[in-house]
Amino acid sequence: MKKSFSRGAAHDHQVDQPQILSLAYLKKGISRIKRKKKNRKRLALYKNAVSKLSALNLDPLFAALKPYYSTQGRPAKHQSEIFRSLILMVDQGEISLTRWQAKVDSDNILALMIGCKPGHTPPLGSYYDFIDRLWLRSKSIEHENRERLYTFNRKPSGKLSKNKKLPNRNPAVVDKVAKFLLKGRSFDKRPERLVQEVFSLIAVVPSLELGLIDTRKRKASGGLTVSGDGTCLHCHSSSRGIKVCDCRKHGVYDCKCKRRFSDPDAGWGWDSYLGQYFYGHTLYAVSYHNPILKIDLPLLMRFVGANRHDSVSGPVALAELRQLTPELPIRKVCFDSANDNYPTYRLLKHWGILPFIDLNHRGGNRPDYASFTVNDNGVPACAPGREMIFNGLCANRYRLKWRCPLKCGKRTSKGKALSCEKMSSCSPSTYGRVVYTKPDWDSRLFTPVPRDSKEFKDVYKNRTSSERVNNRILNDYNLQNMRIRGKKRFSFFAMVCGVNIHLDARLKLAA
Repeated sequence: MKKSFSRGAAHDHQVDQPQILSLAYLKKGISRIKRKKKNRKRLALYKNAVSKLSALNLDPLFAALKPYYSTQGRPAKHQSEIFRSLILMVDQGEISLTRWQAKVDSDNILALMIGCKPGHTPPLGSYYDFIDRLWLRSKSIEHENRERLYTFNRKPSGKLSKNKKLPNRNPAVVDKVAKFLLKGRSFDKRPERLVQEVFSLIAVVPSLELGLIDTRKRKASGGLTVSGDGTCLHCHSSSRGIKVCDCRKHGVYDCKCKRRFSDPDAGWGWDSYLGQYFYGHTLYAVSYHNPILKIDLPLLMRFVGANRHDSVSGPVALAELRQLTPELPIRKVCFDSANDNYPTYRLLKHWGILPFIDLNHRGGNRPDYASFTVNDNGVPACAPGREMIFNGLCANRYRLKWRCPLKCGKRTSKGKALSCEKMSSCSPSTYGRVVYTKPDWDSRLFTPVPRDSKEFKDVYKNRTSSERVNNRILNDYNLQNMRIRGKKRFSFFAMVCGVNIHLDARLKLAA
């Protein structure tokens, strides 16, 4: 769908040159500022920000945005300057776009830093127009959604204990999503697709080329490991909405009439960390951890409803990442127990991705096989009830081998050797009893890499990278403090926060 706006188009010669021109203004302006001694101290405060902006290449931005500008009318200006200004705004911790535009307009140093001549900075309307162009939904539909009346939903009354997540009330949705993706289909009509594409072009792909996302060594060790996790975003809009009925005139103050909401995308969800319900959205991020540089990088971000379960968001976000950035050789994925379901395992197997997913203990009783039992971690137990020791993968038969813990030299917590009263009746072999399990029997219990193995535990540590990325976006770059409303604004500024995280990693690499 191609958008047409009154502000006009960026012609071919304007697509190639704005990045060069704005950087030229930046370099010339900084050198001119340094001539005055009183400005040198101020400029020193922005040293890190200047390095970040200089490392940002926005050339791919114009090629991505060109189809969404009209081919008639006055050519649009200041695309790179606006984007660079928003990067600087988030870097400086400003949470109000109106205040920031006024500050840039009145500060010659900030104007030169974003690549503008003093007195020729973009107006506030151009900022909002630029954000609107990256959202693939017509303004008429957005206006209808804002003016539409919605049913008032009260805050849920029931509660769970702290660190407990709400159960998935509709597990069939996960199966429908998995079947949809197994057919090779995708959610191309999502309005945030262009925002995700821009983020991939100016943040993820350059980090890939610079080696921040190390694919060469990861290919040798079996591919790239990514992680996914959701976090709660408490919005600042009213959960009660605006009444448009005349019930108050008739003395009815607790009516259930439909109302107008400033953020119709927001809803009620459960914050397991705080142990309370919240009104807002859920940010789901797929991230990568570089153990050598010790950095965490977001690869894809998407906002969903507050009541959306992570079991749905995980596969969808991973599918979008594979479509937007096919250069990433994803081989392993780390999810929490919310994604411990059979449709997700089938989907990952179809994609050739190894699952590292924590076991959900709500899955019911563990099955009892003919000659052994299985505990909560999917590990076979011998007759006395001890966990057997994982002894490798039989690749030719695609099965996992488990041996007697006594014969493997397993010791007690006090360092004493194990003893077994059923050794003679269990197995007469000096090698000890051996049990084989196959992932095809139960994909949740018998994962390709056993949950009890050292490899699983080492790889699963990467999952915390998503939590750190979410924390940086919400707290370090103040997304949760921004006085913005709607999925469009949150998606755009989350993308800007993600670009800042990648730029921080580039500066760390260059240091």
